[in-house]
Amino acid sequence: MRIGELAGIVGVSTRTVRHYHRTGVLPEPTRRANGYREYDLRDAVALARARRLAGLGLSLDEIRDVLAVGGSGTGGELREILTGLDADLAAQQRDIAERRDRLAELLADPDLGPDSAVSPRMAAVLNVLPDGSGSRPGSRFAEFDREMLTLVDAVAGDADRDRVAAMLEPLADAEAQAMAEALYARLDALADADADDPRVGELARDLAAHVPDEMAAMMREQPGDASWLDEVPGGLSPAQARALRLMIDLVRVRCP
Repeated sequence: MRIGELAGIVGVSTRTVRHYHRTGVLPEPTRRANGYREYDLRDAVALARARRLAGLGLSLDEIRDVLAVGGSGTGGELREILTGLDADLAAQQRDIAERRDRLAELLADPDLGPDSAVSPRMAAVLNVLPDGSGSRPGSRFAEFDREMLTLVDAVAGDADRDRVAAMLEPLADAEAQAMAEALYARLDALADADADDPRVGELARDLAAHVPDEMAAMMREQPGDASWLDEVPGGLSPAQARALRLMIDLVRVRCP
């Protein structure tokens, strides 16, 4: 039979048959004098086996191994491959179930937005941090902090993400939240101030005192020139930049 007849019997395309030949899944048949491939019943059986195994999710390499030696691959080898495939599917099912649970939580959120899709632990942190929607709507620093945390959530590994969330937990109580709101207000108040503004030094000390010990430890591990301050949306006034740089210096020299 010709390649089109073979493909039609098994229910695949002639392109699939040729691909199986190129990858070694299906041996090349003998050719007629005119150069055309000549297939027989054994080729149809092998092709049908390959199609069934592909439908189970086996890769071409795995199919080729199972069908090696004229289609007499061992049942033990196939069992091992299928056992591994079953384990992979079970893991995918668990992942899908977890993702659906997370989607259900998001869909139940009446204030669903682009940043709602952060990890559950980071979402819990963001829920207790000031969002600038109270008496000071539109606080640039409050919004910047939240944007940085959503960025950390997106790029950090699970361990680093959990570490950041854990170090922010001390900021969750009502007193800490009130202090954060007040500090944001004082930073915003320096929007048009010069670097020598008398409020800068005291604000830097209060900011440093508000930084949890775990976060202070991380800041000490990563010394630098605080160049990230140049990336704050909208830029910083000289007073704001100096207050934050002084705060970072104070935190880094804090005793562990």
